[in-house]
Amino acid sequence: MQPTDIRDPNYFHKVVDCQWACPSHTPVPEYIRLISAGRYADAYMVNWESNVFPGILGRTCDRPCEPACRRGRVEENNGEKPEPVAICRLKRVAADNKGEVKARMSKRATKKNGKRIACIGAGPASLTVARDLAPLGYEIVVYEADQKGGGFMRTQVPRFRLPESVIDEEVGYILDLGVELRGGQRIDSMRSMLEKNYDAVFVGSGAPRGRALKLPGFDEAEANIHIGIDWLSSVYFGHVKEIGKRVIVLGGGNTAMDCCRSARRLGGEDVKVIVRSGFDEMKASPWEKEDAAHEGIPILNYLVPKAFIHDNGKLTGMSFEKVRAEYDERGKRKLIPTGEPDQHFDCDEVLVAVGQENAFPWIERDVGIEFNEWGMPVVDEVTHQSTLPHVLFGGDAAFGPKNIIWAVAHGHEAAVSIDRMLNGQPTAERPPPNVRMLSQKMGIHEWSYDNDISNDERFKVPLVPFEVAIKSMSTEVELGFDAATAWQEAQRCLNCDVQTVFTDSACIECDACVDICPMDCITFTGNAPEHELRQKLTAPALNLTQSLYVSGPLKTERVMVKDEDVCLHCGLCAERCPTGAWDMKKTLIQMVHANTPTCPSKVKKKEAA
Repeated sequence: MQPTDIRDPNYFHKVVDCQWACPSHTPVPEYIRLISAGRYADAYMVNWESNVFPGILGRTCDRPCEPACRRGRVEENNGEKPEPVAICRLKRVAADNKGEVKARMSKRATKKNGKRIACIGAGPASLTVARDLAPLGYEIVVYEADQKGGGFMRTQVPRFRLPESVIDEEVGYILDLGVELRGGQRIDSMRSMLEKNYDAVFVGSGAPRGRALKLPGFDEAEANIHIGIDWLSSVYFGHVKEIGKRVIVLGGGNTAMDCCRSARRLGGEDVKVIVRSGFDEMKASPWEKEDAAHEGIPILNYLVPKAFIHDNGKLTGMSFEKVRAEYDERGKRKLIPTGEPDQHFDCDEVLVAVGQENAFPWIERDVGIEFNEWGMPVVDEVTHQSTLPHVLFGGDAAFGPKNIIWAVAHGHEAAVSIDRMLNGQPTAERPPPNVRMLSQKMGIHEWSYDNDISNDERFKVPLVPFEVAIKSMSTEVELGFDAATAWQEAQRCLNCDVQTVFTDSACIECDACVDICPMDCITFTGNAPEHELRQKLTAPALNLTQSLYVSGPLKTERVMVKDEDVCLHCGLCAERCPTGAWDMKKTLIQMVHANTPTCPSKVKKKEAA
């Protein structure tokens, strides 16, 4: 193998598994260290720069960072199932304890640049575009069908998960930048919007249509069959204040979990979730399923709905076919009827949460925006531009339903495209991340970070007592970590952004680092092609998604090879090394957004001035 080029910004970025997995690439270890130091406002601002909604996401994020957390694969004999750091809930700690931070945020532009941007929909993608572009002098107008901003974060996430005060605060930070929100204005024609001569139009209208389930009996019993996302919105706006005692929720995603828990609070006594798949295959996050179970809601699996049963139009129940899963040689699942008799469940109402769809009836098909065979706009995955280049899409409107953090990431990328496009720069050329590497060495054996590894298991977030929570739609169930527990949980972070950096010219090949490494991840050996080298290590490196760190030739013509997959970043190799060939360097990786001072378009403007 060739020596590893650690100057490549993506090399150490990928090693920081949590930050790499986060769609907006939040510097997770950095803000966790700040929390452990009690610097909550600093931790909040690190989050705000990248994910825009720390208080909201600290409660509702889908947490793609946590399955990537190194602790989940390097812990041994620490509980039945090693668990990642509670990254998401630590984010909430920063938000809940930050104090006053408004003075530290971006300021309103003192002078407009003459460019006008329209954002359609006031959800997380549009608000991110507005947050990034408003400080640069762009005039931003956000059109929203509802009176308040926030999109589905406000109308479809129940208040027992996300208090409205948190939404008001974090949406308010963006509107305070001079962004104009035109609430109560639903856009029903793209042609009319284009005629307003905006310099760019960003579509962040979400995936507003829930899928119906037109089974036998649907038409007759339709009055008691509700589309999940529409029903949640009706609950938010106060149009629905109660529900029947017997409720079936169809679907296995997070919307289904919100529906069943909301139904419990609105009078449902016998509420059950019924899904086609197995429990582990459900799309709902594991913690969402746990919360439903905690509230006494059963989840019944491998049942395919067949019909709505009614008595002269009054819904009385549903029938289901029992199935089992079979997988072919490619791992593709097929549901096979078991041959058992159909199962019947009584119910008064059904909430259908089997998926969401995009709906663009308001975009005329002759304005220059192409659509694919599934009725989705053709959108560049990098620039987020449509076939009408000054119309961009992001969030669920771009590539279908995902979650808030993906919408934020889309908003950042779309804002970069808009800024580059309106400054005459090619949008396909993306600014690389800013990377700084800082040695943590304070002495021969002293480091400026805490490299002791906590053996604690993941701490549980305390909950409001069940009998209190179940009586209210507005009582937040999770209480969040207190300061002491947050500190303990923060100690579980392995500081994966503090990298082991090797200088081959200083190495005397004494193997002291090999002897001290607790994970056997360092090996001195003859070079070879990667597939061979992975097998030659002291502990074979079998995870092909993680890199090998390979040095240049040493004096004996051997090379140092480190398996990045299982390195604990403990620094013992650097402590033991007698020549300083190893150093521990904190790698700060900042994605460049449209309003980042080092963004190429900003640098170009300064040079021109």
